[in-house]
Amino acid sequence: MKKKKIVAIVVILVVIAGVVTFFARKGSTENVQWLTLQVGHGNVDVVVTATGTLAADTTVQVGTQVSGTIAKLYADWNSHVRSGQIVAMLDTTFLWASVEQAQANLQKTLVAEDQAKITFNRVKQLVERNLDSKSDYDTALGNLQTAEANVAQAQTSLDQAKINLSYATIRSPITGVVISRNVDIGQTVASSFSTPTLFTIANNLSDMQVQAAVDEGDIGQVKVGEPVTFTVDAFPNDVFSGKVTQIRLQPSTVQNVVEYTVIIDVPNPDLKLLPGMTANLTIQVAQASDVLKVPTTALRFMPPEQYRAELAKAIPDSVRERMRQRFQKDRNQHGGAFAYGGNQGQGFGQPGESNYQNRELRPGSYFMVWVLDGKQIKPVRVKIGLSDGTSTQVEGDLTPGEPVVVGMLSNGAASQRQSNPFVGRRF
Repeated sequence: MKKKKIVAIVVILVVIAGVVTFFARKGSTENVQWLTLQVGHGNVDVVVTATGTLAADTTVQVGTQVSGTIAKLYADWNSHVRSGQIVAMLDTTFLWASVEQAQANLQKTLVAEDQAKITFNRVKQLVERNLDSKSDYDTALGNLQTAEANVAQAQTSLDQAKINLSYATIRSPITGVVISRNVDIGQTVASSFSTPTLFTIANNLSDMQVQAAVDEGDIGQVKVGEPVTFTVDAFPNDVFSGKVTQIRLQPSTVQNVVEYTVIIDVPNPDLKLLPGMTANLTIQVAQASDVLKVPTTALRFMPPEQYRAELAKAIPDSVRERMRQRFQKDRNQHGGAFAYGGNQGQGFGQPGESNYQNRELRPGSYFMVWVLDGKQIKPVRVKIGLSDGTSTQVEGDLTPGEPVVVGMLSNGAASQRQSNPFVGRRF
């Protein structure tokens, strides 16, 4: 272990000496300006962004099962109602008429039943005395059974008429708030094929949910229980929070993009959030807490080949061979981070700078950052972790506040080696 540490220290010292020798020989420090940002310390949050619509946790549409004219309304927009409370009444004139007609029909069938019973009993006695025929007995029995069936049918019609009359009184099925009223007094509603909606009632606006549309490219990172923050246009300075409770399996396609609906439960104790508001969501899918982090652009920066070649020349062959073996081990285990020696055994950096700059930031792989030490730069090997696109978690010989190179200006011209929209920011 001590031997490995000594070798590592020797390598670093030799590399730094090579950088100093190179710049001293070339006198380039006056013509090169390194663009740097600082090594940071804190959290790295990996997030998925999406938009969604706020809705009540449970919403019930209240309709009518009978046709009629709205006679009275007992609830309006934003009315608080209890379960079983009357919210509307239909005109019952025709419904009462139906009940009375059904009662009259029932009375008529009862009279017919009584007459059939009397006839049947008389015929039965005559048959028992052999004073009447068996066919007359059968006829009387059939008439009695028909009369009894008519009574049952009339009773059913009366019960149905009474039920329809009770449907004229429309009650709230849940306790909540009326968020929509779709009818007025005097309006006729018909329930021929589907139940018309009279009211929409939300059970509890203090518990809301967001129905978010998440792109198929991001849905694999979203898990039930992950924390969510979001804003709404009505309160741009307020940040609301929630939690993922459901990922629905039914996809939808919008403009050739496949999306999945994610349900987020949101507490709303102060009732600021209203149904229908658009939520701009940030779903936290991973987090690294209290870690070193560097600007992601620092991982993409690579000095020109001449700088790397001079550094490599200053490294003894024995050390270069150990570095080559170490690189080969990194390549086998982590996909390679950077090539010690380049294409022809010269310079630092994976063969092909464009490949290095476009390489995937896979957690556990190794990269190189260039640290500004005075007016010189030196390479530092780091192992990366999570990345939020702007900053990336790293492990290596770095300290918070240390400047890492993200680009360069040479000969007074803006020939920045790396596209860097974050120059001037500190992380």
